[in-house]
Amino acid sequence: MEVAGCELPEDRLYDLEDSTWVTRDPNSGLWTLGVMASLLAFAGRVQSFTFRPDDSDLAQGRSVATIESVRFTGPIRLPVDGTVVERNRELLDRPRLLHDSPYDRGWVVRFRPRAPEPLPAHLESAAAIADRLARRIAELRIRCFPALPDFELIEVGTECSATLARLDEELAPRAPGAVVLLVTDDPTSPIELVRWSDGTGHRLLAHRQEGNLHQFLIRKEAGATPRRRSPGTGTVAGAGPL
Repeated sequence: MEVAGCELPEDRLYDLEDSTWVTRDPNSGLWTLGVMASLLAFAGRVQSFTFRPDDSDLAQGRSVATIESVRFTGPIRLPVDGTVVERNRELLDRPRLLHDSPYDRGWVVRFRPRAPEPLPAHLESAAAIADRLARRIAELRIRCFPALPDFELIEVGTECSATLARLDEELAPRAPGAVVLLVTDDPTSPIELVRWSDGTGHRLLAHRQEGNLHQFLIRKEAGATPRRRSPGTGTVAGAGPL
């Protein structure tokens, strides 16, 4: 499921108040805790991630870790009483995993709940929180994208030809895999960016329009080569949908 462009898998439970999710392993009895994509999109790039030093029994609402970004600093809280048994230490070196894989490799801790049943009322299904999450996303003007931008390029009041030249300049020194969020108000940009992507081989990951502003998420590809469109369909060979 997606809510206003933000991923919301249906195979887990959510604590919407704290913007966290949990899954339960019926075999081991362990729960896995992570952070919702909507909070990470609001926070922006996580610059610092730290675990709580104490792994002893923790009460519901106690912090197990803290994330810091330019726009947000806050704890990741345990949704029920429990004991942390495993930390995702990969996050210490690669906090970007929180953004790149919030519902998989970006998990935070695994813990054993003190009383696994009954489930507390504040842990809800994706369907149960969808409407409230949509309102929160709208109120906070959260924008979820399929990849975390490494940098932003704001080109308002600039002709598309000049914008594309600037885009080429910005991408040239960067490593493959770099992602740019391009914002432009040129009305021809949806057509011109597709042509540019065809001609360069760099991938357009997403396109969103808000009012007169167009937002493009672009990834620099390794060994990028021009692509051709399939005759009669207009689709690009090897390219995913925008």
